[in-house]
Amino acid sequence: MIERHLRGRDIRDEDVLAAMAKVPRHEFVPAEVLEEAYADRPLPIGYGQTISQPYIVALMTELLRLRRGDKVLEIGTGSGYQAAILAELTDEVYTVEIIPALAAAAQERLRRLGYARIQARQGDGYLGWEEHAPYDAIIVTAAPDHIPPPLVRQLRDGGRMVIPVGPAGGHQTLWRITKAGHEVRREDMGGVVFVPLTGRH
Repeated sequence: MIERHLRGRDIRDEDVLAAMAKVPRHEFVPAEVLEEAYADRPLPIGYGQTISQPYIVALMTELLRLRRGDKVLEIGTGSGYQAAILAELTDEVYTVEIIPALAAAAQERLRRLGYARIQARQGDGYLGWEEHAPYDAIIVTAAPDHIPPPLVRQLRDGGRMVIPVGPAGGHQTLWRITKAGHEVRREDMGGVVFVPLTGRH
């Protein structure tokens, strides 16, 4: 997976590659798709949700430009895989999942695998997790049809957010948002396909 799907394409951050190599992806997929755990494609995890393909996980993580000590918020815990990758790169990871059963299963899985420092809760990710803001980085793993204002507000000055935006089943764009004072800079990182972000928006 690392050599062919990540390094073999355009993932260059050695810390991201090391994190992807360390986290056991097979622990985060359902038994019925276990044999495909390291295939470079999204896999179903139930409730209409997916675990993103490895390349997209690595790309979005690389785009965050994480540094050790950064505080990171993930919107859309899903199986917990992306949160585990983040926890290999920095010490302060918060993650929010709207579907109660997925949130509970991910929390149990992360504890079992030794990711006790990840703080996870069930809730509406559109609203972020204001209690722990501001964040150095925010990663959103489901697509809203616009950039949620609460997430922009919860970014620290100089913070980065990586988020897919667009209609369900339609053209979505992966954006990197950088906050600089009252300015918000957007960089188009290409077309993607994600499940829709559900919640208040």
